[in-house]
Amino acid sequence: MSKQHDIVASQSDVNEYDEDAVVNPSANPHFEDILAARLSRRVALKGGISTTAAALLGGSLLSACGSDDDTPAPAPAPAPAPALKIGFTAVAKNKNDLVTVPEGYNVSILHALGDPMHFGDESWKDDGSEAADSYNRRIGDGHDGMYWFGMSDAGAFDAKRSDRGLLAVNHEYVVAPYGLHPAGRAAGATRNAAEVEKEIYAHGVSVVEVKRDGANTTMVRGSRYNRRVTSATTMDITGPAKGNALLQTLFSPTAVQTRGTNNNCANGYTPWGTYLTCEENYLNVISRAAGDDALRSAKEVVSMNRYGLPQNRKSPYLWETAGTADLYARWNSSVTGAAATADYRNTINTFGWVVEIDPFAPDSTPAKRTALGRFNHEGAWPAEAVAGKPIVIYMGDDSRNEYIYKFVSKANWDAADVGKGMTAGAKYLDEGTLYVAKFNADGTGNWLELSFGKNGLDAANTTYAFANQGDVVINARIAADILGATKMDRPEWGAVHPTNGEVYMTLTNNSNRVATTATPTGSQLKPDAANPRYYEDMKGTATQKGNPNGHIIRWKEDAADVTKMTWDVYLFGAQSDAAADVNLSSLTDVNDFSSPDGLYFDKRGMLWIQTDDGAYTDVTNCMMLAALPGKVGDGGVATAAGGTQTRAGAKASADTLRRFLVGPKECEITGIAMTPDHKTLFFNVQHPGEDTAPDWAAKTFGSYWPANQTDTTAKKRPRSATVVVTRKDGGEIGI
Repeated sequence: MSKQHDIVASQSDVNEYDEDAVVNPSANPHFEDILAARLSRRVALKGGISTTAAALLGGSLLSACGSDDDTPAPAPAPAPAPALKIGFTAVAKNKNDLVTVPEGYNVSILHALGDPMHFGDESWKDDGSEAADSYNRRIGDGHDGMYWFGMSDAGAFDAKRSDRGLLAVNHEYVVAPYGLHPAGRAAGATRNAAEVEKEIYAHGVSVVEVKRDGANTTMVRGSRYNRRVTSATTMDITGPAKGNALLQTLFSPTAVQTRGTNNNCANGYTPWGTYLTCEENYLNVISRAAGDDALRSAKEVVSMNRYGLPQNRKSPYLWETAGTADLYARWNSSVTGAAATADYRNTINTFGWVVEIDPFAPDSTPAKRTALGRFNHEGAWPAEAVAGKPIVIYMGDDSRNEYIYKFVSKANWDAADVGKGMTAGAKYLDEGTLYVAKFNADGTGNWLELSFGKNGLDAANTTYAFANQGDVVINARIAADILGATKMDRPEWGAVHPTNGEVYMTLTNNSNRVATTATPTGSQLKPDAANPRYYEDMKGTATQKGNPNGHIIRWKEDAADVTKMTWDVYLFGAQSDAAADVNLSSLTDVNDFSSPDGLYFDKRGMLWIQTDDGAYTDVTNCMMLAALPGKVGDGGVATAAGGTQTRAGAKASADTLRRFLVGPKECEITGIAMTPDHKTLFFNVQHPGEDTAPDWAAKTFGSYWPANQTDTTAKKRPRSATVVVTRKDGGEIGI
């Protein structure tokens, strides 16, 4: 996440490490190296825009043209269903300390940091006094990705159920300066063990039962399904990296288990009814000692550096300093013993995975599904399951200049596996093919296979000598570097259109893009067609450079070849008064936005877009918008700020994109789920008030949300929370 804050005094210290300093250093070719394959602006002017667009978009713009032959016209198609229409008045941009929704909508709080999930624990007290181990039974911190699983009366997965279900919610990190402790984190280079224990349990995932009774939607306290999965929970290691020597630890010398899931940002789900939670900024909690390189093999050093853990690096959380007990010591990924089975040198390799959880089996063991690769997983979004076809999952690596991936299962989908939990997960997620995306300059794309023994991914490779497929998935970033994947502007959330199967992914921003006339240094990159903008954007008196506002890319898979696609840029983030070559989507006051992050398609085909913004926050708090997108190729060729040509989707209008809500002060809007009947919408507010240092004695905070949502005079400390939105008339959301 671009603006998430942590337990350090300034989260920017954390983010500059994970998302600025830790950037892809590989020398992959970029679009400037293959410009000969792209039609120039001169060609466009000479041959006409239709000719150029057709060449770039594979002829899709010509598909509606008439024919000169005598073939009879086809019979008229059946009348389409009534068109979906956005049916609310756009919410104005604002900096209020409230969740602001359209007229005719209700807002309530489902749960917030510290709320007890079971009976026996006292209610959250607004003073940080809760016992550390109680966070094994309380709602965690930093609410993020989530998913709704309808549940039958018998307690089974029911994808059509709306009034009863299980809601799985990620807890990404511990929010400072507020959060868990009486007066913030204690100062010093050595952490307090009680504080660290509480933080470990506040990470991870909450699963809670939810019931809707009339207009009220509430968490069922004491439900047998209510469960916490934390940074201390035992997990199985499955797939090609199971048993790999690079995952051996003191805890699991055979490398078949590990403990904890950490910094869980976005998420996914499976058609058989399990939850996928994804480990993103796990470097927040892992340290490595000075001089450690000398104790490692050359391959290990290459891997450590590529994944952002050089020697002599202390984590912002400093969990490893809290004591010698295993709960704390295991966060030190340094060589301290005679062998990997005697220490935690491989801790780093046990994070960065997609974790599967069965919400309907609270005693089941979660599994790290290694076939899906290791990187800063933002999420894992499945395509619609089709009987007799493989399961397909799309993923983003959320760091500057990183990649977009997809996984294709070896097994074909069988609906008889619905409800089979982790058994089905092993069938579909432990064997398959991992790919990485290359977006070509001509509007096409390729999925490059990351398989041992193919494309130079073998022991003879001079960049990194891969030993087996486990080595490939553990070092998926290195494999992607070698194959020449396209470096992107921080791939965040993805979503798959429920009717046409096209895939959307937010690219939230990238300050490392430089002008096309510049000479890049270090991790800097010139724009390319898929990441086309370089411009300067003012925030007050400060100048932001690069791609400050982000964009959303989308692609259409080739039906006959899983390795091919066509793409365009669906939307460009911008403020409404920006220059036309920055505001390429023609956004206005009713729909302008910056730093797209969360993304979700409901089953009707309405797309929900959330922001995690630091570029436009002088004008408005973060927001969520509703959209009715067209399809790949519905726009044309455009020239972006800086002079780079790209393929842009159709321009937005108030009928196709509209602001649905604005969050409270200094927050991120994230996580979204909806009941199948589209009458209850859930979203998360993360880290309200995070940028303002508190006055603990005076109880003066940067935000007083969520307490002030219903009582504007409330002065309680801010908390991350899950919000419920319904219509006052009981109708469907958004239309």
